[in-house]
Amino acid sequence: MKIVSSILIIFSFLSFPYSIWANQEASLENIRPPVYAGLFYEENAHRLASRIEVYLQAVKNLPQLGGDPDLIIVPHAGYIYSGQTAAYAYALVKGKRYETVVIIGPSHQYGFNGCSIWPKGGFKTPLGILPVDEETASSLIKATGFDFIPEAHSKEHSLEVQIPFLQKVLPEAKIVPVVVGYPTRKVIERLADGLATVLRSKKALVVISTDMSHYLSQAEANKIDQETLNLIAELKVESLLRKVISGENILCGGAGVCAGLLYLQKLGEPKVEILRYADSTEGGGPKNQVVGYMAAAAYLKERKKIKEEMVGPALKKSESGEFVLSQEEKKELLNLAKQAVELYVREGKIINYHSDNPRFWEEKGVFVTIKKRGQLRGCIGFIEPVLPLYIAIIRCALLAATEDPRFSPVEEKELKSLEYEISVLTPPRKIDNPREIVVGRHGLIISMEGKKGVLLPQVPIEEGWDRETFLEQVCLKAGLPPNAWRSAKAELYVFEALVFH
Repeated sequence: MKIVSSILIIFSFLSFPYSIWANQEASLENIRPPVYAGLFYEENAHRLASRIEVYLQAVKNLPQLGGDPDLIIVPHAGYIYSGQTAAYAYALVKGKRYETVVIIGPSHQYGFNGCSIWPKGGFKTPLGILPVDEETASSLIKATGFDFIPEAHSKEHSLEVQIPFLQKVLPEAKIVPVVVGYPTRKVIERLADGLATVLRSKKALVVISTDMSHYLSQAEANKIDQETLNLIAELKVESLLRKVISGENILCGGAGVCAGLLYLQKLGEPKVEILRYADSTEGGGPKNQVVGYMAAAAYLKERKKIKEEMVGPALKKSESGEFVLSQEEKKELLNLAKQAVELYVREGKIINYHSDNPRFWEEKGVFVTIKKRGQLRGCIGFIEPVLPLYIAIIRCALLAATEDPRFSPVEEKELKSLEYEISVLTPPRKIDNPREIVVGRHGLIISMEGKKGVLLPQVPIEEGWDRETFLEQVCLKAGLPPNAWRSAKAELYVFEALVFH
């Protein structure tokens, strides 16, 4: 689901017109007033407390976990629809001692990139004010590079509806409220890394606020939701992440779910328990436009040592920090390029390929070079990291085979004689002095007067060029005079590449 969307259309169980709950303390500095009291939950403090207590007392047959929950997943609809489901997760943490509680929810009303972290003050409900853990919030802002965007919080219900439950089950808690914007891989991984950095030495609870599929028939919703529950329970985070970033109708808070699970995997070996599943028909919603709700809890069966180096799941690096691939991974990617070209040339079809390898989902600049009996037959690529690695390789392979203007398109009779080479690039770095160029290590880019030329780092080695010849040749590649690199108007960039064939 897209973050900014019409997912609040059915007001009876998802949302209501924006209305400020007037109170004397609403104007206090850094205190977020309740927006949805009287709409999503009771406005009267006594009735609100009683309603939550009824939900908690109705919880039955909770599993015995191997430790206190480190993370819970709860819904964020009106209490009449999802309150009972949420209670199953909150009952598990009732009375536990946590140093801090991080609440993560999606942005329904305001579109933005990144995350917004509420830095200080508190969140007010009819039950009082739940204070923000200012120290942890500040640390998370520094660790992630995300900032505070007031508009992301002003009308957002996904966090607000969790506050009364927390006030009942963890009355001494301090919170770190986080609203997630557009769900991209980079945002999700930055948040997971930041959580791991800041919370690894704390007794912390992470609360993920999400509803499940939206506006399907009950049968269809229950089927899709069960598939999603299985992915979560089995910790198939990469499969879940792909669905979330592609906008599939499975979770409106999917970015938070993925970030939370990745965070736990960075800290150790997590175990997930699905506590309850229900849908909006339980509260009287229509059967032809159902919204799914889940409650889940996760804990760490085993924690990594704090001093242990924890490498992000989507990027395998060497000790020097360089991007690396195993021989098996290189072979798989080379075969992917070959199969993509052969299928397209023979049948005019785009290869249908998916991988659960998180390194293949890392966005990287890529060039694919095709040779025929040792001679260049096509070479095209993306300098900037704009696509996941495997998608970039498929596209570059097809373009090199069919769209390189220096050559005619590859024909079927040639396929058996073709060889493939892949170059995975580092981001370009501008240089001021041509002497910085190291032949054999650096690829080279020149940009001048709207023209641009690129040469890969292996080219000068294959051709026997020195640095000056390398510079002259990249100028010619751009359609510039060979000495254009000496001009003050010329911009030079270098990059490195992991090359394999």
